[in-house]
Amino acid sequence: MATHCTLCPVRCGADREHQAGACGGGNDARVAKYGLHPYEEPCISVGKGSGTLFFAGCALRCAFCQNYEISHRSAGKETDAKGLAAIFRELEEMGAANINLVTASHYIPQLLEAFRLYRPKIPVVYNTHSYEREAALRAIDPYIDVYLPDLKFFSPRIAQRYTGRADYFDYAFPAVAFMAKRKAEWEGERMVRGCIVRHLVLPLCTDDSLAIIERFAALDTDARFSLMGQYLPCGEADKFPELRRRITPREYKKVLNALLDAVPAERIYAQELTAADEKFIPDFKPGDQNLF
Repeated sequence: MATHCTLCPVRCGADREHQAGACGGGNDARVAKYGLHPYEEPCISVGKGSGTLFFAGCALRCAFCQNYEISHRSAGKETDAKGLAAIFRELEEMGAANINLVTASHYIPQLLEAFRLYRPKIPVVYNTHSYEREAALRAIDPYIDVYLPDLKFFSPRIAQRYTGRADYFDYAFPAVAFMAKRKAEWEGERMVRGCIVRHLVLPLCTDDSLAIIERFAALDTDARFSLMGQYLPCGEADKFPELRRRITPREYKKVLNALLDAVPAERIYAQELTAADEKFIPDFKPGDQNLF
């Protein structure tokens, strides 16, 4: 593990053998929950579901994160490379459609060690906030089949307000452009290689959403775009008056119409607004690591 960590754009310089970095990560990966997850995009959660590992900690730490307990408070269990490899095997035995690594970028060295111990026989999904350094992505790229990146903010002002990282888009868009080079391959309804770029519509941020769609549409890619309407006031949303409500149908329709004008319909996933429901948020209270 790095003794002066510069893995992510924060470059906090932590000696992670002895202290947590700005992401909350230490020497071993911290796994909050894992199990079969049925609520990803249909091509990811096929069959019995996606074999999801939620990692604790986060380099971005959005104020409104619905997984606040693990992203900000690092709830979870320290797990070494052998333990991660064992989880991969267990998820395969459970019938998972894939191994889905959620917010794992601050544990890339540990994951590389785990993959050297055991290479999953099912596709590996890299599920990220995209606040990534390209060098780190290139290191783990040989082990990833499907990229599932968020593209959260375009405006430095909005990114600064909700994450404290005004440079979010400066790092996230090149990272997404790198991931979006992955050409799609399918086995029936299951995506086994490819990229799906996600964007969550936020209250009063539709112009930011339109800017993101414009930049995505300009990429030379067959990547899918997943438009999410599931925003709920979570985490520290109460500190921001504009975030204390869900998005309106009018806000969502404005963004969806722009997406349909910019991207072929066959490359779009559009989430129903009924997905904005707490029942879809995993329970991250301390207890059994197994999720479902």
